Amino acid sequence: MTERLTLRTRTAPAGAVIELAGDLDHHSAPEVRAALPGLHLHPGQQLVLDLGGLTFCDSSGITVLIAARNHALAAGAGIALAAVPELVSRIFRMVGLDQVFAVHPTVKAAEAAWRATTA
Repeated sequence: MTERLTLRTRTAPAGAVIELAGDLDHHSAPEVRAALPGLHLHPGQQLVLDLGGLTFCDSSGITVLIAARNHALAAGAGIALAAVPELVSRIFRMVGLDQVFAVHPTVKAAEAAWRATTA
C-alpha cells in the first residue's frame, strides 16, 4: 500500500523549500513536477528539497528530483537535498545522485551552507 504524498512549499531566506512526505513514485511525481513552475527562484538563490518525510522513492521520483534540479539551474539557482532518509539515501548512492546533489542533514544546515557560499 502506498502512502499518499504531501507537498508543501515555503519561502526561506535562501529561496524556495519544498517539503515532501510519503511516497514519491509514478503516482505522485507529476504533482511535484507541476509545482516547479510556480516556484519563484532568482539567480543566486537555492531550492531546498526537504525529504525528511519520504517513505519511498522510485525511478519516477528520481526523475522529478532531476527535473527540480534542472528547473533551479535554469533560474540560475542552486539546489540541495535535506534530511534524506537512510533508505532513500542508499538508493541515491546506488544510482550516483549523491554526486549530483548537495545533501545536508537538515534544511537549516542547507541554508547555512548557502549563506557560507554567498557571504
